[in-house]
Amino acid sequence: MTLVLLHPGGADPSAFSPQLDALSGFDVHAPHRVDQATQDHTEMAQETVAFLEKTGPAHLLGCSDGATVALLTAVLRPDLVQRLVVVCGVFHHDGWDPATELTAMHRRSPALTEEELGTLPNRTLIMIGDDDEVTLEHATAMYRALPNAELAVVPGTSHGLLHEKPALCNAMIVDFLTNEPVETYAPIRRPM
Repeated sequence: MTLVLLHPGGADPSAFSPQLDALSGFDVHAPHRVDQATQDHTEMAQETVAFLEKTGPAHLLGCSDGATVALLTAVLRPDLVQRLVVVCGVFHHDGWDPATELTAMHRRSPALTEEELGTLPNRTLIMIGDDDEVTLEHATAMYRALPNAELAVVPGTSHGLLHEKPALCNAMIVDFLTNEPVETYAPIRRPM
């Protein structure tokens, strides 16, 4: 299975170093986005689409800005995205906690609506720290808007949850990417 890692803004693929051993069963690609300061999220998503058009459909795992890029990639080309892991990402720029210092790009991008999210068929795992720069309300709104989403709030973590609790995060990510959903006993949101 091919897995594309999309790193946070201001970082590089080494941001996923705590995940690499756990993800060794995948054909992992971790492209380095070098023009982050001059591109917006949509341009980065278009580059990701071009990459996937060459490699074929893949799972996407993005963190922070990389999560936003992964989500926008799925909106642009859901046929190229198998499963989607959105770690500490937003679908709309108002999802950042007001205490967070935002760049100009983060004040205007992304600007997806809940209705747009509702069209995505992709199975999606949303992960967030319980003390994240992304508000819990925003993560919950994303979870509710995506028709095939699962939500994980990782206790005792912040925006750096992949580094803060790597074993727990890795177990959830690998389980999500390699297993089918379990049959739940008392679903409210998902069909039985």
